[in-house]
Amino acid sequence: MRLDLAREIRLLARDLRGRLTTDAPLAPFTWFRVGGPAEVLFQPADEDDLSYLLSRLPREAPVTVIGLGSNLIIRDGGVKGLVIRLGGKAFGSIDAREDQTIVAGSAAPDAAVARAAAQAGIAGLEFYRGVPGAIGGALRMNAGAHGGETKDVLVSARGVDRSGAVRAFALESLGFSYRHSSAPEDVIFTQAIFRGRRGEPAEIFAQMERITAAREASQPIREKTGGSTFKNPPGAKAWTLIDQAGCRGLLIGDAQVSEMHCNFLINRGAATAADIEALGEEVRRRVYEKSGVMLEWEIKRIGETAPTRRSQ
Repeated sequence: MRLDLAREIRLLARDLRGRLTTDAPLAPFTWFRVGGPAEVLFQPADEDDLSYLLSRLPREAPVTVIGLGSNLIIRDGGVKGLVIRLGGKAFGSIDAREDQTIVAGSAAPDAAVARAAAQAGIAGLEFYRGVPGAIGGALRMNAGAHGGETKDVLVSARGVDRSGAVRAFALESLGFSYRHSSAPEDVIFTQAIFRGRRGEPAEIFAQMERITAAREASQPIREKTGGSTFKNPPGAKAWTLIDQAGCRGLLIGDAQVSEMHCNFLINRGAATAADIEALGEEVRRRVYEKSGVMLEWEIKRIGETAPTRRSQ
């Protein structure tokens, strides 16, 4: 008989220093505030702790990584296997250096990296003020906004693979394209180095304020939302196609297409993950029916659907 995963991990990795929690609620970690629990949640103490666990974890054990949860739907049935969430000083540090480089942990919020760069007089990273989420997610999907992308400022990144090996990645090895990286799927990013250019802090902060004002005027950033839901198709804007398909304000359960910006889905308070995902799929169906374009999800969806209750 196989041991439960948490007990197996504790037996195989007795020197683990991070926090291990069974049946851990995940909804509080997501901006949508929906979703079921993790079978086992691991919050490593540092990169060495992460490497140690991965080197001892049974190969058949599923591993899922979550960040700040801004671009994520966790399904109502939760996530099987091990869920890893990086945080704390070990993964959230930001170091601005005199050579116009920024060394940031993968759990550092994108907006905090932009702010640290501005304070140090490093220009070029202002666009991160408009990107929800953390650096790990930015590396995984070449996050960008307001004319800038991760590939424009990244020098290199570091991460830990499924075997526990720490690996370094030069910019050119990551294969960045629009909202995509070709980095190995099993790599958990832990750190990145960015390079900007010398600038005046006042001018940099002014640009960041303009980005903030533009977001607040056009996006439902104070709602329970996951950010942009669908990628822009070649030569088109997703929000335009959604609007033309008559989806602005569309409701399923307590999930709604934002009336302010219809490439955003909103949890009005009591939505389930199933409501939100079903709404997204209905939007895709209607857009395809109207324009012949099948929108591609930008929001990541993970986990198991909740069992359907049968009437007695």
